[in-house]
Amino acid sequence: MFVSFRNRHSIDWSSWRFNLRIVLVVDMFDEENNGTTMTARRFADMLRQRGHQVRVVSIGESGKDKFGVPEAHYKLVTRISHKQGFCFATPDEKVFRKAFKGADIVHFFLPFPFERKAAKIARQMGIPTSAAFHLQPENITYNIHCEKVELLSVGFYRFAHRYFYKDFNHIHCPSKFIAGELRKNGYKQKLYVISNGVDDEFRPMEVEKVTDPEKFNILMIGRLSYEKKQDILLKAVERSKYADKIQVYLAGHGPCEKALRKQGETMKNPPIFGFYTKEELIRLINSCDLYVHAAYIESEAIACMEAFACGLVPVISNSPKSATVQFALDDRSLFEADNPDDLARKIDYWIENPEMKAIMSTKYAMQGNTYRVSESVKQAELMFNDAINDFKENGGYGR
Repeated sequence: MFVSFRNRHSIDWSSWRFNLRIVLVVDMFDEENNGTTMTARRFADMLRQRGHQVRVVSIGESGKDKFGVPEAHYKLVTRISHKQGFCFATPDEKVFRKAFKGADIVHFFLPFPFERKAAKIARQMGIPTSAAFHLQPENITYNIHCEKVELLSVGFYRFAHRYFYKDFNHIHCPSKFIAGELRKNGYKQKLYVISNGVDDEFRPMEVEKVTDPEKFNILMIGRLSYEKKQDILLKAVERSKYADKIQVYLAGHGPCEKALRKQGETMKNPPIFGFYTKEELIRLINSCDLYVHAAYIESEAIACMEAFACGLVPVISNSPKSATVQFALDDRSLFEADNPDDLARKIDYWIENPEMKAIMSTKYAMQGNTYRVSESVKQAELMFNDAINDFKENGGYGR
């Protein structure tokens, strides 16, 4: 049903190119404030380390292998997107043609006007292309409080296909969940299930603790926004038998921070908020006792991977709109979505069973090693080569 590179013996290595000239097109690249931007930055770095020439076209200043464009402003839409920490880039044909000159392939991360115009230019220049599907419709419907209108999500998948994805034969999906959603909504192209991956730096290590050793420290990482459901975690902690000894850390920022701070004021130990550098985050993860991922919507969840790659046992929402469920090694790491009582029971279980938590910590760290970004980029290379070879053989873009 989906393309997988697990069996490398079936690959025709004779047609594979090892040093590609790759252009990545994404609205935002310079700020690591969302999963798509983080993925683009890490893929660019790793592809360069593996010997490829990588150029990036996005908002920002131009520099070495970076082609910058100004932010685009759209009435009403821009105001909403800014609240979510996202900016749209301005399409610029001159910049696109300059960046694409001599490229072997152009890869697109999002289906917005910037990428659509860029894809049109790439086709005019006769350059092979591929695209990624990182934007779940529910990310939009939740933030306009229309999450219960299922037809809106279906409509988005189909509109995105007509507007953008129909012109691509090769689409990167960060999880089987997303690939399945695309298939259900009529996407017939080659779908490549490739994890966004986790950096090698995220692993178990001895650190000088930055948390209170007298407390049971629970961490949740992610934008402080409606669909991430940090409020469910705070409610669960208040209902725990051990509420007086639990300290919650919320790593991230976003539009719900003010409301979450107010909610936390009544807790026995108010949550600690912070936005951390990579080094600080690794240290915090290795200082905590449990990770909770309460989000209702996830195309994969880099934050959760970073946590369990460090050996932090996760408790994950079993939401039907989240791919993160795939990471739970058993039911003790799952709770009923939007149910703080069930989450409280799971938190209490892990507090009461430290020996089992230590065993599962090792197992989760081992699982983390199977999701390294270095392996994801190798799979992306194979997708790029597929796209290039198919283009040469068939000379077509969409279907």
